[in-house]
Amino acid sequence: MADPRIEKFAGVLVEHSARIRPGDRVLIEATTAAEPLVRALYIKILEKGGQPHPLVSLPDMMYPDSEQLLLTYGNDSQLELVPTFLKFAYDQFESRIRIHSQTNTRALTNVDPLRLQQRKKATGIITATQMRRGAEGAFKWVTTLFPTEAYAQDAAMSLEEYANFVFNACHANEADPIAFWKKVEKNHRQAINHIEGHNQVVLRGPNVDLTLSVKGRKFNNSYGIHNMPDGEIYTGPVEESVNGWVRFTYPAIFNGVAVEGAELTFSNGKVSQARAAKNQDYLLRMLETDPGARYLGEFAIGTNFEINKFTGQILFDEKIGGSFHMALGAGYPETGSKNASAIHWDMICDLRTDSEITVDGELYYKNGKFAF
Repeated sequence: MADPRIEKFAGVLVEHSARIRPGDRVLIEATTAAEPLVRALYIKILEKGGQPHPLVSLPDMMYPDSEQLLLTYGNDSQLELVPTFLKFAYDQFESRIRIHSQTNTRALTNVDPLRLQQRKKATGIITATQMRRGAEGAFKWVTTLFPTEAYAQDAAMSLEEYANFVFNACHANEADPIAFWKKVEKNHRQAINHIEGHNQVVLRGPNVDLTLSVKGRKFNNSYGIHNMPDGEIYTGPVEESVNGWVRFTYPAIFNGVAVEGAELTFSNGKVSQARAAKNQDYLLRMLETDPGARYLGEFAIGTNFEINKFTGQILFDEKIGGSFHMALGAGYPETGSKNASAIHWDMICDLRTDSEITVDGELYYKNGKFAF
């Protein structure tokens, strides 16, 4: 018997996140492991008058999750090729729905970081186009995840437990999920009103001593439009304003490689020192991807308390209620960020114990909760 939550989940993605209208061309990116959700999305898009274009890959071929075969067997010219069909869709289509659906989240662990870096430089144009056209309102993109055994194992759950976790985090188990996400929008608006238009943000706690500026920057209200599940407010900090130190309390995972105990020191916006307890060499190599890789493209606060544990999936983990995260690399132009890079690497730090955020000297956030 089909899980009724999948159909409801598809409805949220099509009606709320991607906001499909008649005539919209919609790219559906997924692996074969997400077949039930792909099928439900295809039908929902047709019902809304859209034009679904499934791009369904084998699990070890999908961009950007796990191009394992390409990275293992491809030569330099093949690694440097921008994916033809993706480039066309990202340049021309009205919408894109990406479904993370890996069956082996460690597939890239032993791939040469230089080859990963080479591939990221080539595909950076895809990310740049997504962000540019998304900021212009011309490209309605959303990223989500379909529960697989691999994700469940990473989260130390059974597949059934993990599926429940995913659908709860997306609120696809509710009678009216869209009404829930509209309420999130309202709550986030209040939090944004207390920080947007101000200048200096200071973060203090056992794992962070950091200052940055948000002067002139816009905060985005994340309530299920670009990500599902969602639950964060974020901006692109003033690039040269970041100073201080942070130790990320959860593994920083990128391309399936987990960098544990990562610590970064910023001087005038740039990462001046970096170390890690595990996979430090990988961290240092990724920082050399391009000049923008050492600067922040994002500063964000997670607000989804349904996500109450680390699962190894950044789509969920960056939304953990009571945490903040920062992304090295590409920023979102609509926030005012000017940082450009082939990478966008989110790293998460818990703020639920002895931690606070002040904004222009006023208490804004204390031990995982907003102070208003």
